[in-house]
Amino acid sequence: MKGIYLSLGSNVGERAENIARAIAALARFGVRVVKRSALYETEPVEFLAQDWFLNCVVEVEADLSPGELMRALLEIERGMGRERVVPKGPRIIDMDILLYASVVLRDVDLEIPHPRMAERRFVLVPLAEIASGVVHPVLKKTVAELLAETVDRSEVRLFS
Repeated sequence: MKGIYLSLGSNVGERAENIARAIAALARFGVRVVKRSALYETEPVEFLAQDWFLNCVVEVEADLSPGELMRALLEIERGMGRERVVPKGPRIIDMDILLYASVVLRDVDLEIPHPRMAERRFVLVPLAEIASGVVHPVLKKTVAELLAETVDRSEVRLFS
């Protein structure tokens, strides 16, 4: 399947290395990276008492179902030592499915498109870099339009 977009973030340890390791680990599950955004340094949202994140978005191709892909992402996170101690808190790696082509899925364990992606500049800025014209299958707006309209004003800056 083509047109799958994943968000990756880290704010613990060697953030850029954590993201690179997570991207490399996708290959173990037959997930092929097609495009990758730059890294962006982003201020935390919701749970503010933590370090800034590095975030990026990758476009991938995979022969996995959405559920299989999510299980692969969770396995990568666990393998890297991710512990879910504080909701929205510090994490060595965070991987989410943003879009899975035009699939709309509302399950107890998985929602696609990601339910809060239109409210998060840390997702929309890197996504717009590599897929500004992609249309959100529920909101029927391009990623560029979602970025222009989001009320989120958190800081997102290119990481050097």
